[in-house]
Amino acid sequence: MFDSVSSSPSEEVTATSRHYVDRLFDPDPQKVLQGVIDMKNAVIGNNKQKANLIVLGAVPRLLYLLQQSSSSLELRTECAIVLGSLAMGTENNIKSLVDCHIIPALLQGLLCPDLIFIEACLRCLRTVFISPVTPVQLLYTDPTVIPHLMSLLSRSERTQEYITQIFSHCCKTPEHQTVLFHGAIQNIAPLLISPSYKVRMQALKCFSVLAYENTQVSLTLVNVLVDGEVLSQVFVKMMQRDQPIEMQLTAAKCLTYMCRAGAIRTDDSCIVLKTLPCLVRMCSKEHLLEERVEGAETLAYLMEPDVELQRIASTTDHLVTMLADYFKYPSSVSAITDIKRLDHDLKHAHELRQAAFKLYASLGSNDEDIRKKITETENMMDRIVSGLSESSIKVRLAAVRCLHSLSRSVQQLRTSFHDHAVWKPLMKLLQNAPDEVLVMASSTLCNLLLEFSPSKEPILESGVIELLCSLTQSDSPALRVNGIWALMNMAFQADQKVKMEIVRCLGTEQLFRLLSDPDTNVLMKTLGLLRNLLSTRAHIDQIMSSHGKQIMQAVTLILEAEHSIEVKEQTLCILANIGDGNTAKELIMTNDDMLQKVKYYMGHSNVKLQIAATFCVSNLIWNEEDGSQERQDKLREMGFVDILHKLTQSSDSNLSDRAKTAMQQYLA
Repeated sequence: MFDSVSSSPSEEVTATSRHYVDRLFDPDPQKVLQGVIDMKNAVIGNNKQKANLIVLGAVPRLLYLLQQSSSSLELRTECAIVLGSLAMGTENNIKSLVDCHIIPALLQGLLCPDLIFIEACLRCLRTVFISPVTPVQLLYTDPTVIPHLMSLLSRSERTQEYITQIFSHCCKTPEHQTVLFHGAIQNIAPLLISPSYKVRMQALKCFSVLAYENTQVSLTLVNVLVDGEVLSQVFVKMMQRDQPIEMQLTAAKCLTYMCRAGAIRTDDSCIVLKTLPCLVRMCSKEHLLEERVEGAETLAYLMEPDVELQRIASTTDHLVTMLADYFKYPSSVSAITDIKRLDHDLKHAHELRQAAFKLYASLGSNDEDIRKKITETENMMDRIVSGLSESSIKVRLAAVRCLHSLSRSVQQLRTSFHDHAVWKPLMKLLQNAPDEVLVMASSTLCNLLLEFSPSKEPILESGVIELLCSLTQSDSPALRVNGIWALMNMAFQADQKVKMEIVRCLGTEQLFRLLSDPDTNVLMKTLGLLRNLLSTRAHIDQIMSSHGKQIMQAVTLILEAEHSIEVKEQTLCILANIGDGNTAKELIMTNDDMLQKVKYYMGHSNVKLQIAATFCVSNLIWNEEDGSQERQDKLREMGFVDILHKLTQSSDSNLSDRAKTAMQQYLA
C-alpha cells in the first residue's frame, strides 16, 4: 500500500501563480487578455496570491502591457485593474509596485483620452499614494502632472473622488500646498457642493490639508465663493448635526486651521458658536474612538493660543469631566456591536489618553480657575503620574505637556504637585528620553524649582544638579536654555552649599562657554544664573575670590561685544552685585578699564543701562563700608561726580533717584 503523495498547499498556489504569469507572455493577444482577466478574479481578496504573483515578476509584465500602444484598450484597462488590486494588499506589495516604477507608468496612462482607462489608472494611483510607504514627492517630480490632474477633475465623479483623495494624501509641505493651491480654488472648491458624498468629503479633506499652518492659503480661502456663498459658511453647513460625523469633523478642522493661520478671528461666530461646540460634541463618549481622538486633538489646537476660547470650552458641555472618560472606556457600550471593534479600541486606547492630556494641557495653559478644575477632576494627578511612565512615547509627551501646563500655577505647585510627589516620575523621565520629551520635562522642572515650590527641596536632594548641568551641554538650544534656567531658579536665594555645588558641577569652563553661546536665550539665562550666584555678600566674596578673574573677563567681553540692551543690562547688574561685595569690589576698583566702561554706560542713550551703571557706582562708594573714602576720591578724580550731578536732573524719575542716592554718599 503506497501513501498518496500530495503537494503542500503553498506549492500549489505557487504553481498556479506561475501559470498565471506565464499566460501574460502568450503570443496570442486574446489569450493574454483572458489571462489578465483570470488573474484579476484570482487575486481579489487573496493576499497570498498577490504576494506570489509579485514575487514571480507579474508586475513588470503588466506594466509593459499597460504601456504598449499595440495593446488593446481593454487589455490596458484590465492591467490597470489588476495592478490596483495588487496594490490593495500589504505595504510590501506597494513597495514592490513603486520599485517597478508603477507611478510614472500610470501617470503617463492618464494622457490617454479613454475615460474608463483613466479611471482605472487613477484608482490604482489613489491606492498607491494613500499608503504611508509611498514617497509623495513622486507626484511632484514632473511639473505637468498636477495641472493635468486638475484638468481631469471635470471628466467624472470617479476622477473627482480619486484625484482629490490623491491630493489630500500628498500635500505634506508648504511647497506642496503652494503647488496645489492655485488649481484647488478653481477646480476643487466647486466639488464641495457635488451631489456625490464621497466627492464632497474628499474635496473637504483637500481644503483641510491646504489650510493647515498656511497663512497665505488661508487668507485667500476666506474670500472664495462657492455657488455665491463664502467658503467658511459652506464649512459651517457641513458641521450641522445631520451631516455624517466624518464630514462634521473635517469641516471643523478646516475652520480651525484657517483660524490658527490668522484668517478667521478667534471671536468670530463661526468659531465660537459653531466650530468649538462641534469639536466639544465629538469628545462625548457615544462617538467612536478615532472621532473622539480627532475631536480632542483638533480642539486642543484651536484654542491653544487663546484664553477666551479656553474659558468658553471649559464651560461647554462639562468638557473637563467628559474628558475623564477618555481614561476609562475605550468605546461606548453601544458602539461595541462586534468583538473586532472592542479589540481595535483596546489596542488604541492609549490614543485617547494622549488626546485627553493634550486637550487638558491646552485648556489649562492660561487660566488659574480652569487648572483648578482640571486638578480636581477625579484622580487627575494620578493619571498624569502614570501617563509619565507609559510605554507609548506619545502618551508620555502629552502627559508631560499637561503637567507643564498645570505647573504654571503657583497654587497647583503648592498643593496637588506636592501631594502627589510629581517630581519623582518627572526626574525618572529625564534620565533617558527623546529631545521632545526632555524639552517639556525640563521646562516643567524649571517651574518645580521656583523658590515657593515645596518640591524644590526634595528635588535638590535627588541629585538633580548633575542632570541639569549635562543638559546645558546639549546640541539643542531649547535644552541648554532649560538646563541653565532650572539652575538659575535653583540658585535664587539658595544657601552657599547649593551655590558652590552648582559652580563645582557646571565647572567654570562650561559657565564661560555658555556666556558666549550663540543663542541669546541661553546667554540671558546664564547671566541670570550668575546674578543669582553673586547675591548676598559672603557668597559674592567667596565666589569672586576663587573665580573673580574669569568672571571679570567674561563681563568685559560682553560689555565690549555687540549685544542687546537686555544682555548688557543683566551684565551691568552682575557688576553691581560684585560691587556690593566686601572684598569683591576691589576687583572693579583696581580695574580702570572696567571703571571707564561703567562711566560710558552712565552716559548711554538707553535709560535701563544708565540706571544699572549708576547702581554699580552707588555700591562702590557706599558710605558705611571700609575704604569708602578712598573709593569716592578715586571716582571723583575720574569725573564720576560730574556725571552723577547731571543724572540727578534726568527726566526719568528712576534714574534721577538712583543718581541722587549715589550723590548723597558724597555729602554724608
